[in-house]
Amino acid sequence: MKDIFEYDAIIIGAGGAGMMCAIQAGLRGLNVALLDHSAKIGRKILISGGGRCNFTNINATADNFLCQNPHFAKSALSRFTPNDFISLVKDYKIPFHEKKLGQLFCDRTAQDIVDMLVNECHTTGAQFKLECQIDEVRRENDLFIVQSSRGEFRAPALVVATGGLSIPQIGATGIGYDLARQFGLSIIKTAPALVGFNLPSLESKNFSTLSGLSFDSLISCNQASFRENTLFTHTGLSGPAILQSSLYWNPGDALSIDIKPEQNLSEELLSKKRQGITKELKNVLADYLPKRLAEKLYDFGLVPPQPIHLITDRELQELGALLHAWKITPKDTFGYNKAEVTKGGVNTDELSSKTMEAKKVPGLYFIGEVVDVTGQLGGYNFQWAWASAYAAGQAL
Repeated sequence: MKDIFEYDAIIIGAGGAGMMCAIQAGLRGLNVALLDHSAKIGRKILISGGGRCNFTNINATADNFLCQNPHFAKSALSRFTPNDFISLVKDYKIPFHEKKLGQLFCDRTAQDIVDMLVNECHTTGAQFKLECQIDEVRRENDLFIVQSSRGEFRAPALVVATGGLSIPQIGATGIGYDLARQFGLSIIKTAPALVGFNLPSLESKNFSTLSGLSFDSLISCNQASFRENTLFTHTGLSGPAILQSSLYWNPGDALSIDIKPEQNLSEELLSKKRQGITKELKNVLADYLPKRLAEKLYDFGLVPPQPIHLITDRELQELGALLHAWKITPKDTFGYNKAEVTKGGVNTDELSSKTMEAKKVPGLYFIGEVVDVTGQLGGYNFQWAWASAYAAGQAL
């Protein structure tokens, strides 16, 4: 006979969202259990931001998130803002800095954020149950019953904070989606996001020699555009601009790459021609682009193999236009192993935007990445974790 434990609320998942929810519930005097199959708390926090945890973005609004319902995230984000989390960080005297574009990082390591959240959980009375394998979840007489390797847990409220499918090597599973389906909630199709792209084999082979080359770019995909660096890899493309675009990409979509967003290359090339310059066009382009990229565009047949003064004005204009809207259709993404987040998830039509509670299953809540709210790169997904967890913690 397994031990039976009774709580006011059970939270499955002791990551960022789960701990924040436990803190808020604990502040309201609730007795909370945090169940997690891992032996280590906050593993995804620890590897985020290169180990320094991009814990929020001071510019976060609902416009920075992808969701079937673009208005869903507004309520939670408005009630727990970046400044609210920053205040907690300051209370713990954790040094941090803004890197760029509103992104806040720890000066030291992400362990500071994990330690802060764990300490807050202990202070508010939340109990961690680690290395806890979930065998079954059911609902009986208005109680949720969780059968696990560490006993039977019972509570009138159950919060699913299990994250998505990204980075399975540190323990990500699809249990949150399974629980949603078990209780009759629909799922928006999931896919890896904030992830690089593999190119078709021919293009990958042609560009593999550029691996490691990074350049300023403007990437556009399905009406979303991002101005940051693009990085060539052995098999495709990565870098911040590419990761951002992956959030809006669907299989078969083309990316439009502006490889010199600050200048009008058509005008620049025509000006060089009028100056009487007689250099090979690829060498002229090397004044504006990384030399290896200019040479590869030549090898790939995109740049005419002639001196610039022998090329017609129309050809130069067309080349400039091509380089400002270079179309590449990825074969696929690098997959969940490399993805920072999972897009899609529990359909927000099934949840209250104010409390994150399932509309047709009283007492059941879904927060964080498991929900169909996915942020852009730059601390937005952590802010959604904090905000959605706050909303649920206040409602338990």
